[in-house]
Amino acid sequence: MTDFITTINGWAWGPVMLILLLGTGIYLSAGLRFLTIRKIPMAFKLLLSGRKGDGKGDISPFSALMTSLSATIGTGNIAGVATALALGGPGALFWMWITALVGMATKYAEAVCAVSFREQDEEGNYSGGPMYYIKNGLHKRWHWLGVAFAIFGTLAGFGIANTVQSNSVSQVLYDSFSVPPLATGLVLMVLVGAVVLGGIKRISTVAGLLVPLMALSYIFMCVFVIATNLGEVPGAIVYIVESAMTGSAAAGGFAGATMWAALRFGVARGIFSNEAGLGSAPIAHAAARTNQPIQQGMIAMLGTFIDTLLVCTMTGLVIVIMDVLPTGVSGASLTTMAFSQAMPGGALVVTVALCLFAFTTMIGWSFYGERCAVFLFGTRAIVPFRVAWVVAVPVGTVVQLDLIWLIADTLNAFMAIPNLIALLLLGPFVFKLTKEYFKN
Repeated sequence: MTDFITTINGWAWGPVMLILLLGTGIYLSAGLRFLTIRKIPMAFKLLLSGRKGDGKGDISPFSALMTSLSATIGTGNIAGVATALALGGPGALFWMWITALVGMATKYAEAVCAVSFREQDEEGNYSGGPMYYIKNGLHKRWHWLGVAFAIFGTLAGFGIANTVQSNSVSQVLYDSFSVPPLATGLVLMVLVGAVVLGGIKRISTVAGLLVPLMALSYIFMCVFVIATNLGEVPGAIVYIVESAMTGSAAAGGFAGATMWAALRFGVARGIFSNEAGLGSAPIAHAAARTNQPIQQGMIAMLGTFIDTLLVCTMTGLVIVIMDVLPTGVSGASLTTMAFSQAMPGGALVVTVALCLFAFTTMIGWSFYGERCAVFLFGTRAIVPFRVAWVVAVPVGTVVQLDLIWLIADTLNAFMAIPNLIALLLLGPFVFKLTKEYFKN
């Protein structure tokens, strides 16, 4: 079974998927005349000036971004970046940057479509995302794609955003403080349940408090390490770019990497981290209190900017500057090693960050899965889904997750396919709406 899923996973995240992800981002970037890069200052201004929102919806535009960031800023920013560099060399970070720059256009288009085609459920809450812009924006012959996305979205979260996250937290706490995994699972279950059972408004409130605090704290720690090794920064950046173009030589326990490996793992881990193209983030942005899809689109694209161009870059630079790749270590252990060498208590920094990042991923993704379940079964699915989500948390701490991880990772790829097809078909709609907004 594992061999079969591994084969499917290799196909799902193979060259065709990477070309589709990057190609969609390039197509949307070009169609928008690279507006998503030119309008970054305006996007931050909109984010700060519209903290409450002035339209229909459940949560503020700011809270919508924080909710989506709570789901995207996760173990991918610590373990995912380290894995990309360990397998693809320093050049993988360069391709993560490229993925983020074109991914901003993808995230922008997702949010524009999500707000434009959202619906209210029987309880008056707003639902949106790929399943709704496929249903309300495309011809009936495409509607099966919306159902497929909702099925994959409902199931994928239980793996990659629930049990895998709780397992990561339990492992790091056991390694650092010998905390029994089940004890970690039960505490997490109570904490996650206290937030998730309160619905999107409670999730967005917690995310609005935790995400800025944890992201800024982690960035500050990274900046401290970089500032104390400032002389190494220019060489590190040159090394990253050169490795992206030519590959990287073997050194110590590091096996070296080709240019293709840098591209493959950089793009794959970049998408895993910022989720541009997966179709998850627009589910949160559809709940924003706004009547302006374009404005929410610009706020949404900041999620990719913050997640990858800021947080992932910081992790990657610390790893390269501290020169820990030759050790041959990978994953969160590599990031921990880099911080441990850089500063006293560095391992504790990574441990705390990993726990917080995993917790916010669990609460953010619960809303994504819930809205997918509502699309499939109506509002009667809300309570059973929330209960199932909370109960699954401790399970992840006591089972072997290799197969679950593979299945969830594959379902993530299957989520992306219907979403990317929809974005390609709705591209002209996004271009037209954008042109009209800025003309007026």
